[in-house]
Amino acid sequence: MNISVNGEAQHVAAATLEALLAELGYEGAIVATALNRDFVPREARAATPIAEGDAVEIIAPMKGG
Repeated sequence: MNISVNGEAQHVAAATLEALLAELGYEGAIVATALNRDFVPREARAATPIAEGDAVEIIAPMKGG
């Protein structure tokens, strides 16, 4: 399916947000996620489906100030 990840078009096979993170190489990484601008907590990712045209944001924490 075709979705947007961090503003970039992606063709993915994943059906859930958790599977998408694994497919994109983020499995086990500490990241924040949003689906169509709505925050998705880590514990809800496995139950959060993604669909054609969705927009996903994956944000990694940064050190500094």
